[in-house]
Amino acid sequence: MSQPADHPPLTTLQGHEKDLGGGFLVRRLLPQVQRRTVGPFVFFDHMGPLSGVGQREHDVRPHPHIGLATLTYLLAGAMMHRDSTGAVQRIERGAVNLMTAGRGVVHSERTPDDLVGQPVHTHGLQLWLALPRSHEEAPAAFEHVAADRLPLEQHGGVGVRVLVGEAFGQRSPVALPMQTLYLDLRLAPGASLRVPRLAPEVALYAPESPFLVDSQPVPARVMALPDARGFTLSAPADAPAQVLVVGGEPPDAPRYLWWNFVSSRRERIEQAVADWEAGRFPPVPGDTERIPAPPWRPLKAP
Repeated sequence: MSQPADHPPLTTLQGHEKDLGGGFLVRRLLPQVQRRTVGPFVFFDHMGPLSGVGQREHDVRPHPHIGLATLTYLLAGAMMHRDSTGAVQRIERGAVNLMTAGRGVVHSERTPDDLVGQPVHTHGLQLWLALPRSHEEAPAAFEHVAADRLPLEQHGGVGVRVLVGEAFGQRSPVALPMQTLYLDLRLAPGASLRVPRLAPEVALYAPESPFLVDSQPVPARVMALPDARGFTLSAPADAPAQVLVVGGEPPDAPRYLWWNFVSSRRERIEQAVADWEAGRFPPVPGDTERIPAPPWRPLKAP
């Protein structure tokens, strides 16, 4: 299909699949060679969808993080979060779960006990954000915001749920120390929405349904990078669409990213690796397993 004359070709990112163990696949959209970050987002994983029987093989054992915040948003299913701050939280569809690693946190994500051996359908997104340098060594923290606390507005045939940040006159209760945008848009068949400038950098992602940006088609499971100054989203005439919008201010300095660690300083990541291997990270209460660090390889300049 030819591109509309008044819009340049849309930049898209395809992503690649990774197996987290037990056949549990994620599609990783960030980082990539073509684009390492969008706003503060340094890591973008689309989990599933996976249908089957709940099993321990899909559990993610305790592992560490520094220098980042994670956002977990489920579209289906449930998982049990535990971390070294003492937080124990069942994560379910529609809630936003923010974990701030700061100077160091350890967490696990496991199949809830009541779902082991039961039919399950798991689907969601886990995103990492680089904390500002002023907050890279902040105390670890966890915040759970239930779905009914997140603002939802209807704009014609489009539902706009503000997960993080501010848009269309609504503000999320989820607080981060840098400008961050995260929206869940649900478009009825043929509906459209003009999106004004909301952040310096923006990306769009549809986990299951194709959509259009300024009349240019975008397949499902492909990240699109529209003009952040403003664009029009549309659903096909014969089908609804769900589009997730992420963005914000880019990091205040280049970031090193190795395994589960993010930092503006190479030596801080080297220290985190040594601390994890030496058992100096705080433990997850009641969860004694651990994932060992992969073999060390020298960090390249970000």
